[in-house]
Amino acid sequence: MQKIIGIDLGTTNSCVAVIDGTEPIVLPNSEGARTTPSMVGFADGEERFVGQQAKRQAIINPTRTIFGVKRLIGRKFNDEEIQSIIPLLPFGVVEHTNGDVWVSINDVAYSPQELSALILAKMKAAAEDYFGEEVTQAVITVPAYFDDAQRQATKEAGRIAGLNVRRIINEPTSAALAYGFQRREQGRIAVFDLGGGTFDISILDLRGGTFKVLATAGDNGLGGEDFDRAILRYMMEEFQTQTGIDISSDKMALQRLKEAAENSKCELSTIRETNINLPFLAVDEDGPQHLSMNLGRSKMNELVAHLVDRVEEPCRDAVREAGLNMDDIAEVILVGGMTRMPLVQEKVEEIFGRKPHKGVNPDEVVAIGAAVQSGILGGEVREIILLDVTPMNLGIRTAGDSVSTIIPKNTSIPARANKLFTTTEVDQEFVQINVVQGDSPTASLNTSLGQFTLTGIPNGPAGHARIEVSFEIDSDGIVNVSAIDRHTQRQQSITVQHGSGLTPDELAIAQRRSQ
Repeated sequence: MQKIIGIDLGTTNSCVAVIDGTEPIVLPNSEGARTTPSMVGFADGEERFVGQQAKRQAIINPTRTIFGVKRLIGRKFNDEEIQSIIPLLPFGVVEHTNGDVWVSINDVAYSPQELSALILAKMKAAAEDYFGEEVTQAVITVPAYFDDAQRQATKEAGRIAGLNVRRIINEPTSAALAYGFQRREQGRIAVFDLGGGTFDISILDLRGGTFKVLATAGDNGLGGEDFDRAILRYMMEEFQTQTGIDISSDKMALQRLKEAAENSKCELSTIRETNINLPFLAVDEDGPQHLSMNLGRSKMNELVAHLVDRVEEPCRDAVREAGLNMDDIAEVILVGGMTRMPLVQEKVEEIFGRKPHKGVNPDEVVAIGAAVQSGILGGEVREIILLDVTPMNLGIRTAGDSVSTIIPKNTSIPARANKLFTTTEVDQEFVQINVVQGDSPTASLNTSLGQFTLTGIPNGPAGHARIEVSFEIDSDGIVNVSAIDRHTQRQQSITVQHGSGLTPDELAIAQRRSQ
């Protein structure tokens, strides 16, 4: 039977693992590293670089080196968060015809799915090198707070890379699988996952081989990239104070500052002060200008304190949604590279009233959990049952821009639920329904998964029709909708037509270009 691999497609780094025998192992890439930078670089011609090669050329080729693409996948160009990060991106982004955000390189537009597929293909190649045979099946992890469009887009990325995505699994759930599989412990745990682009918190109950997610919460706009930008902005201000030069429009200088900010952040997790020395950062009438400054941990903590504070509310929400108190949590597991920051660890201890567990590798544990899930699907791992939840409310838009929730957040998945709706006008022949996902009671503040129209409703007075709309959410967290006219018993299947994602033609083009 062909191997099913587990892939952690991360914002900053990606990792691939597999069950070999009875234990999960992390597979090295072609450079021998266990993790791969989630970066794609383009040369002058058709040549593309993925991973460490792309990262090495980022400073000299900033406009054609793509990073953090996970924050763009399945997102709209006009999203507030996307607009906030565009000014500090050295590469170009454009609005696609469907409103999605795409990346522009050499005057060619690429979808985030296609760029993500190049990273997935490198993970696929690492597994094929290890096993000496083709690998076509995978489990891919996503942030728990990814919505339906982002999950669908991740599956599209897998297809472009030549992978049959057997399951989409939430990153905190995956980490809990790895933790529980390796330790065989019982009890209620919190998985605190702060990575490069997103933050998730999940509360799980581990009992006798059953991994049950009780609740999840998070923030898709909070991650290590935001910490880097906070430090970068401070460095820009310091350089302007020292030299009077504003380098906000200098793409190469910004990339150098970004790399220095990231390195400083990592160094200050273990030391109290670091020196930032960037020669020839800019040139003016007086000649070359250099940046030389010291950055202490206390100053960095001051710069990022507002970001760290944002983790508290989701943590408390998740514990409350799980029906628990903080004292009921037996262990807090740290996942994601940002959890190495002492200030983050201190915040976790403050919130949960206990020191977090540091016994797992935060860079590899999600991929290991994905490998455990792949082992469950492949029959190599037995006696483990995974019960996940949907992270956000699912419903439809009703009069007055309100939401009628059909599947509440933190419902165990797969799930099915239905509700009756009716007409509002005399002889109304159709009903248009807008499917929304999100936690706001205001429909327009949530994510619209798409609109569909139920036609052929018999004539009658307003309120006469009885239309039962059924929602299904599968084990990947992907939504399907169907409807039946209760008066005529005529059933119609409805496919939600996403305003996001790739058309069949765009998918085919991306697959050809990736070969």
